[in-house]
Amino acid sequence: MSAEQALAFVVFATVAAITPGPSNVMLTVTGAMAGILRGLPCLLGVGTGMALMMFVVAFGLGALVLGHPALVTVLKWCGATFLLWLAWKIAAAPPSDTQDGGRPVGFLGAFAFQWLNPKSWLVSLSASGTYLEADAGVLIQALSIAGLFFAVALACGFVWLAFGLAVRRILSSPGSQRTFNVTMGALLALSIVLFVG
Repeated sequence: MSAEQALAFVVFATVAAITPGPSNVMLTVTGAMAGILRGLPCLLGVGTGMALMMFVVAFGLGALVLGHPALVTVLKWCGATFLLWLAWKIAAAPPSDTQDGGRPVGFLGAFAFQWLNPKSWLVSLSASGTYLEADAGVLIQALSIAGLFFAVALACGFVWLAFGLAVRRILSSPGSQRTFNVTMGALLALSIVLFVG
């Protein structure tokens, strides 16, 4: 991958990783609930899960998935169902009595979440279709794409985690916490429309 191609991919990855979506809602909720330090496993899970997906899709899984329309449909609806369940859990979460608001999503949960997140699949398939070159080695390209996306995802995800922490400072009352939970749950549910519709 040339320097120009790497720069173009970093711009693509930044736009994909910083824009609102299911993972960023999860990171915001985690930051609000647990703070930055306790939210780092979630952030690492998002970045690692996304990077691994980017690698396997670029290395060939994407062609396999796209070659079976029924599989694409199943993945889309399984992902949408899971995200709706998660949106409900977030929206229905009770307000906490302390600033240390409970147990955040950990590394494994955030890692696995990427494989059910329609935005993750869309970004990975788009990146592979756009940035892979036919005349270059697939393994090296897949590793490069995954490594660059991991770095960008960590930086962009940290912004959402920190945003959640900033929001936590204004969530001093049970009413404001409840409003935040319902808003985050609704945003997550609405984000599904972009991928399923």
